[in-house]
Amino acid sequence: MPSLSMHTPIGDITVFEEDGGIVALEWGWAGVQNGSPLLHRARDQLDAYFDGQLKAFDLPLAPAGTPYRRKVWQALCDIPYGETRTYIDIARSAGGSPRSVGQANGSNPIPIIVPCHRVVATTHLGGYSGSGGLDTKRWLLALEAPETTLL
Repeated sequence: MPSLSMHTPIGDITVFEEDGGIVALEWGWAGVQNGSPLLHRARDQLDAYFDGQLKAFDLPLAPAGTPYRRKVWQALCDIPYGETRTYIDIARSAGGSPRSVGQANGSNPIPIIVPCHRVVATTHLGGYSGSGGLDTKRWLLALEAPETTLL
C-alpha cells in the first residue's frame, strides 16, 4: 500500500493510499516510502493545515468501516474549521448514541483529515486516541481557534 511520511508539529505521521483514496493516517514513520501523486497532495495539504493556511481538506477519502462509522466520520468532516461539536450533536445528526459516536471517533482511521479532534464532551474535552492524547487534541483545537480557551 503506498505510504508517505512527514514531520509535523505534533510528531511524525504517515498517510496511506489505496485505490485512489486516503485510507489511513497514523503516527510514526513508515519504513518504506512509496509516495504517489495523491499522497504528495495530502502532504502538501497537511503542511498547509499545520501552517494555519488550510481550513478544509480536498482529498478523496476511503476509510474502511461499518456504514454507521462512515456516517459518523462524514458528520465529523462537516464540522467547520475552528468549531467543535459535542458527542450528542454528532449522535443527533448521524444517529446512535454519544457512546457509539465516541467509539466511532476512537476508531477513525484518518485523524486530522477526518477531524475527530473537533468533537468534545458537554463538560470537558472528551478523549483523543491519537499520539499524545489530549495534549495533541488541545494543540489541534488551538491551531484552529487560537483565541478559544480550552479545558
